[in-house]
Parts: sequence; C-alpha cells; structure tokens
Amino acid sequence: MGFGPRGEPAVERAVREVRAALRRRASPRRAAGMRAYFKRDETVAFYGVTLPAARALARDVWRRYRDAWSVADAIRFCDVLMRDAEFEAKCVGVIVLERWRREFPRSLFGTVRRWLAEGHAATWAAVDLVAPALVPPLLRRYPAQVATVRAWTAARSLWVRRAAAVAFVPFARRGEHLTVAYAVARRLFGDPHDLIHKCVGWLLREAGKTDPRRLERFLRRYGPRMPRTTLRYAIERYPPAQRARLLRETRPAARSG
Repeated sequence: MGFGPRGEPAVERAVREVRAALRRRASPRRAAGMRAYFKRDETVAFYGVTLPAARALARDVWRRYRDAWSVADAIRFCDVLMRDAEFEAKCVGVIVLERWRREFPRSLFGTVRRWLAEGHAATWAAVDLVAPALVPPLLRRYPAQVATVRAWTAARSLWVRRAAAVAFVPFARRGEHLTVAYAVARRLFGDPHDLIHKCVGWLLREAGKTDPRRLERFLRRYGPRMPRTTLRYAIERYPPAQRARLLRETRPAARSG
C-alpha cells in the first residue's frame, strides 16, 4: 500500500477524499426523492449524488491509485465504504473494486456474503449493485464455486437470498448458466418476501431472452406453484395475448373443501 502526506495510508486517504467529494456534491432534495423508492424497513441513506457523478468519482480514484494499489487495497477501500450508511459511498467502493476483477481472490466470495449478511447492503438497490458487479467475475475465475452461490438461496438474510438470484442475471441474459438460474428460481419460489418474488421474475425474464421456448416450458410446468408476482415479471416481454394465456393457464388449482 502506498502512503500519502504525513504517512497517511493511501486507502484511508482515498476514503477521506471520496467522502469529502460526496459531501460537496450532496443535494438534500435529491436525497429525499431517492429515498421514496424504498420501503420504510429498508436501511438506506443518500447524499443525493447522481449515479453518473458517483461513477466519475470512482474513475478518478481508479486513475489516481491504480498503479499503487493491489487488489487487496481495492478490497479494503470497498470494505470501508460499504460500511458507510450512504448508498453513493457504497457505489464508489464497488465500482472501484470491480476494476480489479481479473485479480479477484476466491476469499472475496466470503467478503461479499458478509457485506450482505451483516446489513451493509440492506436494500434491493445495494444488492443489485454488489451482486452483478462482483459475483460474476468471481465465478468466471472460480467456476467450481457456482454451488456456493446457489446455496445462498437458503440463507437467513433476505439480502443474501436476493444476491443468489441477482448474481446470475448477467449470465442469464447471455444464455450462460441457465440450468443454475432455473435451479435458483425453483429454490426461491417459497420465499415469503416480495423482493425475492420480483428478482426471481427478473432472473427468469433474462433467461428467456436467449431461449424463450425453454422459459415457456418452465413457466407452464412451475407456474402454478410460483408467486404470481414472479410470473408477471417473467413474462413482461411476451406479447399481450401470450401473457394473458400464460397467466390463465398457470393459475393455481383451486383447493377443494
């Protein structure tokens, strides 16, 4: 790790600079508007900084420190910012860390899971930031760990369970790991939380982009047992007549007595 003025470690200096830059760009009015997209029970705070501005800040960090930092430094930088309450700080940390994706260590699986389980990504937006950015590069480097991520479906943490589905979205839209994507979806059908119902529908919708026939077969087979929210998300891109037919033909059987 490099050192700055007065011997300050570069990672700590970068964190301080990022926080100061976010405070300078803060907009309380925009922060209030962003908060409206989340439920009351979601732990979320904002500076009110736009995503393009956060990305630009992350690029500045990358350009300044890329030659001095190792992947361990980047993980440390992200780890510190993930613990900040504000979503934009988490964004900068993840975007910077993603730049080291070709060097990710296998231990990062455990670090990501810990961020999720300990509540450092305790919103749908934070999960949808972390999981697609960090887990797919890890799985490309360590494909044997697919089973590890699939097992996240059984986690006690809502956010770990959501990450299990969202992590496979980038693969599904390319027609990769479809068998795993469908297996993850099946494991999450019984989840009680609507944030899981929605992300599973999203995963299925992406899986259908490259193989729509496989998705329709899956929906006809499992539709009656999946949440209707999941089904509606999964069929969003179908023509109206096909959507109506699938909704009608996959209604759960009425219980007798």
